[in-house]
Amino acid sequence: MEDVCPCGRCDSKGRPLAYSACCGRYLDGGLSAPDAEALMRSRFTAFVRERADYLLATWHPAHRPAALDFEPGARWLGLQVRSHQVTGPDSAEVEFVARHRVAGLAVRLHERSRFVREPVQGVARWLYLDGDTLG
Repeated sequence: MEDVCPCGRCDSKGRPLAYSACCGRYLDGGLSAPDAEALMRSRFTAFVRERADYLLATWHPAHRPAALDFEPGARWLGLQVRSHQVTGPDSAEVEFVARHRVAGLAVRLHERSRFVREPVQGVARWLYLDGDTLG
């Protein structure tokens, strides 16, 4: 059986989607995420798979770091998308909770992320802009 996608998205019957049918289409298949939630899920998967290339490519240039380092030994445990809200014709917010473990310690990131859709090499694509850490 193929690997289950780390983002946790399920089909209409509640079965977890395979990586290739979910975030793999964006990370490996060259497709653009169709909305902010799909981009956020694919970025979570990119953190799990340590794909700095994808994370940097989907980060808005005004806020993108020069490089990304991954926390050694981090083990990602799951993602819960709490809400996805369109805030304008080319903007949206996604609230999520991502959990991981580092050196035996549980870490929980609760964030409301902002996304924008802008032309990238002549094609409109969703980009991560920034986010606010919650609770």
